[in-house]
Amino acid sequence: MRSIRPSFTARRGRGARRRTLPLSSAVALAAALALTATACDSGDAEAGGGASSSAAAGDDKISIPDDIKDRLKEHGIDIDQWKDGAWKNWDKDDWLREAEDFVNPIIEDLWDPDRMREAEEPDQAVDDADLSGDQGVTDPTPAPVEAQAVPAQYHDSVPTAGKVFFDAPEGTMVCSATVVADPANPGKSNLVWTAGHCVHAGKAGGWYRNIAFVPSYNNDVMETAELESATREQVAPFGVWWGDWVQTSDQWIEQGGATGGDGASYDFAVIHVTPEEGSGGKSLEEMVGSALPVDFAAPAVPQVDSITATGYPAAAPFDGQKMYQCEDKPGRLSLAKADPTMYRIGCTMTGGSSGGGWVATGSDGKPALVSNTSIGPVESGWLAGPRLGDVAKGVFDEVSGKFAGQ
Repeated sequence: MRSIRPSFTARRGRGARRRTLPLSSAVALAAALALTATACDSGDAEAGGGASSSAAAGDDKISIPDDIKDRLKEHGIDIDQWKDGAWKNWDKDDWLREAEDFVNPIIEDLWDPDRMREAEEPDQAVDDADLSGDQGVTDPTPAPVEAQAVPAQYHDSVPTAGKVFFDAPEGTMVCSATVVADPANPGKSNLVWTAGHCVHAGKAGGWYRNIAFVPSYNNDVMETAELESATREQVAPFGVWWGDWVQTSDQWIEQGGATGGDGASYDFAVIHVTPEEGSGGKSLEEMVGSALPVDFAAPAVPQVDSITATGYPAAAPFDGQKMYQCEDKPGRLSLAKADPTMYRIGCTMTGGSSGGGWVATGSDGKPALVSNTSIGPVESGWLAGPRLGDVAKGVFDEVSGKFAGQ
């Protein structure tokens, strides 16, 4: 099995862990100002040290008062150094794990077409023997369902789907994600749903860096060779949206792992985003024209006729540049008796499809997001995702509430 796979914790709502920047004034600053700098380097981050070259900072679009910079430095965050490439200096003894350590300032043009194209899936394979300790209800392994390529002009059929890019110690990584509706900002959501392991490494690490969302990546379905000369507008027709607030479950942070399915039942996350460049005042939902509601009370597995999973599989035989879908009637997968039972479907999508939305008919009879891709076997053939409940709702409500009316 594999994973298809930011400072004060003010409170924990139904298992949620709140993610803020270090100081309340700094939070307001980061959310409102969208700090940007020009980056020239498109190389991958390197583990354990620095990269051989660093991002060159240009003039700030917005000047940050010195007193705010000083207060951020008190919490170990030097914005100037970050823009100059400090985000590449990964040190296992100084891992950005705690809430107060998360910082994700916009670095203009960091996510250029080459960097997006070369991003890899963050997935690690493990043995099916990891399932032998199942203590809850697990249905028979589903028959593989061949992933189907989504036709060109993704925006026409799956406008809410896209890719999440981020930097990890191992290099530049990619997951899949979904634009979801925000009840606190009806019709103007800036919320994105993905997997917890696409924003945080779990018990062995901390928060990833330079997290950004690209809706309808490669909307025109260009071939890989064409993408080598594609413009940013061609690969990201609806812009690049940076995460200015990230939240996942306490359970993922404390238990999550790349192998064995640890924490998989709580492997979900919500990202609040802001545009890298001007969006004409439009929210993400307004920009893409749609957002999926999240159903935290979806029917139990036996009552679900079918689920459709969407993603950008990047591990062989796929290359991560195109969108695929699988549709199947779900079964149950239990990794531990104490954890919620997961949905499982037959699907040949591989790593990179992590975090992609699972859509089914919700409790109100309308399409809704009911899960996200979390894990799968070493040999592709099925995928499993968490069944969303009170913990997931707690994570979502924290982020939605923070940005209510904004």
